[in-house]
Order: sequence, then C-alpha cells, then structure tokens
Amino acid sequence: MKDATLCFPIRGNPANEVLLGFKKIGFGAGKYNGPGGKVEAGETVATAAIRELEEETGIKTYEKDLQQMGHLTFLFPAKPSWNQVVHVFVVTTWEGTPTESTEMKPAWFKVDDIPFERMWKDGAHWLPRILAGERIRARFTFGEDNETVDEVEIESWDGNS
Repeated sequence: MKDATLCFPIRGNPANEVLLGFKKIGFGAGKYNGPGGKVEAGETVATAAIRELEEETGIKTYEKDLQQMGHLTFLFPAKPSWNQVVHVFVVTTWEGTPTESTEMKPAWFKVDDIPFERMWKDGAHWLPRILAGERIRARFTFGEDNETVDEVEIESWDGNS
C-alpha cells in the first residue's frame, strides 16, 4: 500500500482557521483537502509533507515544525490501486503566503465552517478531531462508488505506527 501525506497549516491559539486547497487536477480533483500527496522514493513522510506543502501552496515549513496527528488507512475495494496510508500533519509555523498553484487553490476556513460537503466523505469523521488536538489512527473503507464511506474505525493514537 502506498504512503501519502496531508499537511494542514493552522492559525490561531486555540486553532480557529485551517488552510485547505481546492484540488484542480489529479487525485481528488474538484474537492477541498489539505495540501499533500505521494511519498516519493527516498523521502520520509515528513520530507514529502514539506515538499507537497510548498509545491501546492508556495509556503515553506520545516521538519521541526511538523506535528504528526494522524495515521489514516483508506481502502477502496472497487479500485485497489487507490488504497493508501495517509500520514497527517499540522503546522503552525511557516514562511510565505499561500498562493495558487497548478494543482491547488488554497483558502483559509474557520474550523467551525469547513466545507465538508465539498470534501472526501471521510473528512468529517477525522479532521475536526485532529484540529481539536487529538492524535488518531483510523481506517476507512469506501463503497463501490469510491465516494461513500462504508466502514469507519477511529481510535486515539500514541504516534507509533
């Protein structure tokens, strides 16, 4: 199963805004999500998260600033090539201003006004928990349409794989 990342810049103390991006091309096109993508050969999940964040939004962060908050397994029985483990990070420190890229149009959202209806259907199950500071491990099994979530398992996580 392939590894991927999501990295959510958050601002406010406590966190009251999160940076999402409207995916313009590729996997998840037409949906809002966090910046992220595949882990390339030779990369750690942290370096992949940093690279994807910069490629998709133009903002730069560093490994010391990443907080790993989630270990999410996504299963697509109707399309097994989409199966993946997503390593979710949040970051509160970065350089630069979010800028639209060829892949993504970033936008800030209040944490109580996240457009879940325009995201993958799993997001409402786990993103609020991560934004509230809970570290989680989860597994989502999608239906035949690759959109509907048929099974959800979520538990608190100590950070160990």
